[in-house]
Amino acid sequence: MKSDEKVILLVEDNEDDELLTVRALRQNRVRNSLVIARDGAEALEYLFGEGKYAGRDPLDTPQLIFLDLNLPKVGGLDVLRRIRADARLEFVPVIILTTSKEEQDMIQGYRNRANSYIRKPVNFNEFTEAVSQMGMYWLLLNEVPRNPAGTGK
Repeated sequence: MKSDEKVILLVEDNEDDELLTVRALRQNRVRNSLVIARDGAEALEYLFGEGKYAGRDPLDTPQLIFLDLNLPKVGGLDVLRRIRADARLEFVPVIILTTSKEEQDMIQGYRNRANSYIRKPVNFNEFTEAVSQMGMYWLLLNEVPRNPAGTGK
């Protein structure tokens, strides 16, 4: 059975960026549960209920995924491809949140159906404002199908 808890998955290997993101979310009163994966492999384990997340119901999908691109073990674009290849996850909003200024990263992100591509602002106030706007839209206004895989659950 699918949980009613609305989880945000933050996939971020940089501790400073993780703390900045968490602080910006809390400052903007985003109270969703937050799961942090510190590399691409851990993110996939969480999403598919494997490894240290064995036993977690993979039908309990996050409401939103913040995905860095430059990750150890499995890169962010590979994580995105795996997300979009799975019917249970294909409509979960994925926001690429990265420092990458490579045009090719942006192109590949959108080709692989990222919902948004945001370069991390260096200024905390700008970052907080960006997180506030993202939270308002993706967590409160945006709607996704409840059962996109047609599993009947």
